[in-house]
Amino acid sequence: MKIVISGAMTIDEIPGLEAIACEVELVCAPDREDLLATLSGAEVLLGWNFEARDVPDVWHAADSLRWIHWCGVAVDTVVFPKLAVSDVCLTNARGVFDIVMAEYVLGYMLLEVKQFRHSLASQAEQRWGTGLTRQLAGTRATIIGVGSIGRETARLLQANGVKVRGVGRSARSGDPVFGEVVGRDGLSGAVSDADWVIGILPLTRDTQGYFDASVFAAMKPEAHFINLGRGQSVDEGALIACLESGGIAGAMLDVFVEEPLSSGNPLWSAPNLVISPHMSSYFVGYEKAMAEQFLENLARFQAGQPLQQVIDKELGFAAA
Repeated sequence: MKIVISGAMTIDEIPGLEAIACEVELVCAPDREDLLATLSGAEVLLGWNFEARDVPDVWHAADSLRWIHWCGVAVDTVVFPKLAVSDVCLTNARGVFDIVMAEYVLGYMLLEVKQFRHSLASQAEQRWGTGLTRQLAGTRATIIGVGSIGRETARLLQANGVKVRGVGRSARSGDPVFGEVVGRDGLSGAVSDADWVIGILPLTRDTQGYFDASVFAAMKPEAHFINLGRGQSVDEGALIACLESGGIAGAMLDVFVEEPLSSGNPLWSAPNLVISPHMSSYFVGYEKAMAEQFLENLARFQAGQPLQQVIDKELGFAAA
């Protein structure tokens, strides 16, 4: 079996992959040219660089491909029409980053309610700037995006006393984590009483510009907006205007339309905005976790068993 690894110079970059080097043919393709030259005859493509956008350009060389494993949660960089209608199975790293991203959300919420920004500013000025903090328990969070990351976030927040509701593609009841899931047509109502509005959406045709001026206008002035999904789901101009007018109390963005942000981007100077450089999913040991997940799925692939973390290529994410 031939496995091409896109975005890696050597197999040493993928922890544990040397264990299968005697069983399969492993070929590294660090860039688009190498991928084009090596893809013919490969049954498996391991997308180690999950931000790469090379697959559509080299698709014509994929004459034996049966499975693509993408080492990221978002798959908008690899899904395109020809792949969607093909028999090639697409899987992703669903589950690897759930806990750390949920912790990231909790960390920002604690930053705000416990006045850590105020304390750090006072420390820098050598000023004894005491004040009152607030309780996180008892606040309300609306999570838009009820996939595995959204569900782990809900569980962590619920464990800290936060009242959580979910917004998905369609309304449903009896959800084991959220109870009632609100559909998009109920979005305005779902954010209207929330203290925290949390976006964890994949990038699809339906989620482009999802968080627009109407969503921010529906939020209460004391609310905070958090986005860990995709930058393109947010109308950044509308968010800046809302923050400048005091329409909401604050926001934290980990993803952006432009990455990295240029020095002149107006987001840098937006009031009460915390900018995180797309790092909520990175943690010490994440490469090992991604590699272990791939190797587990590879064993299933070799045994002819159903793969895990399968993406619905028409929807652009793993459907429940």
